[in-house]
Amino acid sequence: LRERLDETLSASRNEILALLSRIEGKGKGILQHHQVIAEFEEIPEESRQKLTDGAFGEVLRSTQEAIVLPPWVALAVRPRPGVWEYLRVNVHALVVEVLQPAEYLHFKEELVDGSSNGNFVLELDFEPFTASFPRPTLNKSIGNGVQFLNRHLSAKLFHDKESLHPLLEFLRLHSVNGKTLMLNDRIQNPDALQHVLRKAEEYLGTVPAETPYSAFEHKFQ
Repeated sequence: LRERLDETLSASRNEILALLSRIEGKGKGILQHHQVIAEFEEIPEESRQKLTDGAFGEVLRSTQEAIVLPPWVALAVRPRPGVWEYLRVNVHALVVEVLQPAEYLHFKEELVDGSSNGNFVLELDFEPFTASFPRPTLNKSIGNGVQFLNRHLSAKLFHDKESLHPLLEFLRLHSVNGKTLMLNDRIQNPDALQHVLRKAEEYLGTVPAETPYSAFEHKFQ
């Protein structure tokens, strides 16, 4: 991304300078995505079109916030779900720097605290508390957290035999009017439960959807 931006800076220096100068002119602070786009729409149409077609236009569309600390403007860019990149541009020299997440956060903190000048800054590491927590690795899982967790827990349940025992007892204990709802005494262990579930699923696949339960109740006892 930085290499593409450097190429765009060479080809569209004046247009980018016009936009970044407007953003820098807002003074020290944080600009959200819609505010950055609003500043972009204020530059001449010819300049907007030239930037839209290049790498800088791609960055603008993906920018979630901008941190302004003159002469620097730092951008938090989200090119796709779950992926973040951080850049810092010197408006006067038009030099692009790639920032690590910690560097971006430190730059953001300077809005309030000013430069620490090497002084100690308190940092808290919460990673040990989330080490065993499942993390989505596919883009399609972003925004579908409940579905992702259900799949994770289901997979863990059926790969860990010990975790199936509470489920087995739960299914065996629940009844209505003395009639067991799910399982009878023939199923005594998790292996038997998995076996009959597979058989039941295979059988139901051959039965029309409108078939009443009474038609195969005896088979499912």
